[in-house]
Amino acid sequence: MLNVRIKELRTAHNLTQVEFANKLSVAKQTVSNWENNNIQPSIDMLIKIADYFGVTTDYLLGRNNDNSLDISTLTAEQAAHIRMIIADISNKV
Repeated sequence: MLNVRIKELRTAHNLTQVEFANKLSVAKQTVSNWENNNIQPSIDMLIKIADYFGVTTDYLLGRNNDNSLDISTLTAEQAAHIRMIIADISNKV
């Protein structure tokens, strides 16, 4: 499940493996190996991946399907904008 979630999140953020690898300071081959389920990221790297995408490690590991956004650090105005964007996207789907 981890390999699938990493690839889904990476592609949803329109990142190539090279771009994502650069963001995490790892080799492109490392990302490829994660996505092909050849190796698993370390615990520290798992946390970095979760933090980068704004999801929980439980979501990455497939322990739950909740990939909700944490908007607790946003101002009320910023949070309202995010909610409006989500509502707009939801109405078009």
